[in-house]
Amino acid sequence: MGTRKEDGSPSSASSSSSSGSQDAAISGLCEKHQQELENLTLTAEPFKVLKFFVFALVQYVTQSVAYLLEKGGWAMLLVVVAAALGFVLMTIDGPHEKHVEEVTQYFLFSLWWMSLGVASSIGLGSGLHTFVLYLGPHIALFTIKAMKCGRVDLKSAPYDTIRLKSGPSWLDKDCSEFGPPVFPSLHGLRVPLSSILPQVQVEAVLWGIGTALGELPPYFISRAASVSGGKSDAMEELDASLSEDDGVVSTHLKQIKRWFLSHSQHLNFFTILVLASVPNPLFDLAGIMCGQFGIPFWKFFLATLIGKAIIKTHIQTVFIISVCNNQLLDWIENELIWVLSFIPGFASILPNLISKLNTMRDKYLAASPPVPSNMKVKKWDLSFASIWNTVVWLMLINFFFKIVTATAQSFRKKQQEEELLAMKNDLSEPTHTN
Repeated sequence: MGTRKEDGSPSSASSSSSSGSQDAAISGLCEKHQQELENLTLTAEPFKVLKFFVFALVQYVTQSVAYLLEKGGWAMLLVVVAAALGFVLMTIDGPHEKHVEEVTQYFLFSLWWMSLGVASSIGLGSGLHTFVLYLGPHIALFTIKAMKCGRVDLKSAPYDTIRLKSGPSWLDKDCSEFGPPVFPSLHGLRVPLSSILPQVQVEAVLWGIGTALGELPPYFISRAASVSGGKSDAMEELDASLSEDDGVVSTHLKQIKRWFLSHSQHLNFFTILVLASVPNPLFDLAGIMCGQFGIPFWKFFLATLIGKAIIKTHIQTVFIISVCNNQLLDWIENELIWVLSFIPGFASILPNLISKLNTMRDKYLAASPPVPSNMKVKKWDLSFASIWNTVVWLMLINFFFKIVTATAQSFRKKQQEEELLAMKNDLSEPTHTN
């Protein structure tokens, strides 16, 4: 009887009321934080987003410098000495200038293609499709030019490739400037794949290395969250998305994600290598899972590097070269001829049709005659290149906006978590005191 009386006492009712008010306050703060994050975009609150982005950038640089000073003092010292030596060599005149210029060109060439690779894979699926925008067209243009000129020694240097504001020197040159064709003519000038591949291999591998580096942020974020005993934002979003129901394509993608999660115990070097070696839009998920489930860094990175920079990149490069130098098209043509030869009536008209198609192709691939220097070539002001560059710049701006917004939201979310923790501590202190 005494116990029942105690449970119905005013102190028990007061404690229950206090607990309910605490839960309501915490729930209200969480809703406020969620609403703030949804409104934190460059279109809605540009100055606030830029402020949080700058704060996040300063915090990251400060933490990185402190970490390097603490863990890699000698590495930091070597970097500073190398930078100082490079600055001295670039400012002092002398016979070394041409070598410094050459090294600078190679450095910018490597940085350009690796940056494109990073931009392609970073951002959890929201990155730029730089293979379609830059590397693919570069390989196709070089192959077509080699086919027209009948030779592959078109570049003035290995770094003579497509850049952001300029094109390669060989693109607008006439074939007569390179000399007579080196490879024999067979249904039009035919340059074998084995000769074209080494000419575009370096930039393709550099791009592949960049895509491998772009896969590291999801891994590190998930690994840090796993070590701290929690889940990364990406894993939480994945768990939340699996319970939603949006359309047929989204449903199939979620089924694949569920399969990945249910087979996480099979993540090893070979599995990661296979996932990285094929065009796989869900590889970000594999990186997140590797970090969440404690796959060692070098196992993840080496498998990703080999898969993306060597296997996948060469598959894509060989495919584009095969299409543009007619080897794949010839194979398809031969297979179609073999199939159509079984259809009554086609066998008689096929030879004449194939002859006309080959004539059209030879005319297209033939090297154009040189234009006399005294003749002016009329060019359009609104060229395809200018339209293409405009589209690329718009995509770059959109990508930059996404990065700025995501960084600002992540920084603000950490602040909100600290505010929520402080509120919980403040609300729990009176309870412990009583």
